[in-house]
Amino acid sequence: MRNVTLILDDGTRFHGQSFGYESPVAGEVVFNTAMMGYPESLTDPSYAGQLMTLTYPLVGNYGVPPFSMRADGLADFMESDRIYASAIIVCDYSEEYSHWNAVESLAEWLKREKVPGITGIDTRQLTKVLREHGVMMGKIVFDDEPDNIPTAQYEGVNYVARVSCKEVVHYQQGEGRKKVVLVDCGVKHNIIRCLLKRGVEVIRVPWNYDFNQLEFDGLFLANGPGNPDTCQEAVDHIRQFLDNPKVRPCMGICMGNQLLAKAAGASIYKLKYGHRSHNQPVRMVGTERCFVTSQNHGYAVDNRTLPAEWKPYFVNMNDGSNEGIRHESKPWFSAQFHPEACSGPVDTEFLFDEFVKLL
Repeated sequence: MRNVTLILDDGTRFHGQSFGYESPVAGEVVFNTAMMGYPESLTDPSYAGQLMTLTYPLVGNYGVPPFSMRADGLADFMESDRIYASAIIVCDYSEEYSHWNAVESLAEWLKREKVPGITGIDTRQLTKVLREHGVMMGKIVFDDEPDNIPTAQYEGVNYVARVSCKEVVHYQQGEGRKKVVLVDCGVKHNIIRCLLKRGVEVIRVPWNYDFNQLEFDGLFLANGPGNPDTCQEAVDHIRQFLDNPKVRPCMGICMGNQLLAKAAGASIYKLKYGHRSHNQPVRMVGTERCFVTSQNHGYAVDNRTLPAEWKPYFVNMNDGSNEGIRHESKPWFSAQFHPEACSGPVDTEFLFDEFVKLL
């Protein structure tokens, strides 16, 4: 293993070794406190442009499942068609792996997809730095190539445009099925799987596609990476949908929650270090019902800017930030967390049932 150094924008340095693809890389350094699920997290398009730090110390011990695809083009075990995170940062990489469904090691997969991975980093100390100062840009530099310094920009980049599908895709077409338009801002495949197993037809459209010209029964706003303020075209199309006299159901997840809020007239702000884990507690507003959720976002809806007819639907029990919105009288709602999980707890998958019932 070659020696590497992770250099944060504030000058903090962490020394480790490379176990993935050997190439310098830069990006926004974020942390995830989940104890498992690295195949799903690495293939989550919401991590595009980011160096993903895992706080759980042992990583790689169960290998990587096959990257097989279903007949409809969805992955069997992953959340997209490839790795989207720019790099993975771990404390202790396990070269040996054991799992009934594993076909290769994490290192082999990273090298095949040309994604750097570094080990030997005190990831909990790194997380303390990020919690204290907020997420920041960082770069992984190889010690024997000190002049090969990578650069990257995260703020202001429309990562949604980079990860969204480029053309309309149909799933489960059939006579008599309810049609759901899914705006792909970087959708995880399990969101589509959750809709398909509830018997609907899904029409997946690019993030800036004018879906209002289509015939459909409900609108679904998917997750995605980066700042929602870079997605004004999507916001304009959603606002046109909300203003249509023909009221149809709408559900959003993660980025979809933020885009729905923006279309309604609310504002978004960047969290200090975001929520990325499987153990985020949220409460349904107006009740004592709490749920443990899977999350991956760096921005949040400002509750104070919601119009009068819109209300917070869920609230984060750790920091009080918004975790979803709903309209008081119309069938429109969203969740900032991931009810489809994958990986993580499935406590809130019932939200898909609530959406489909409204169609």
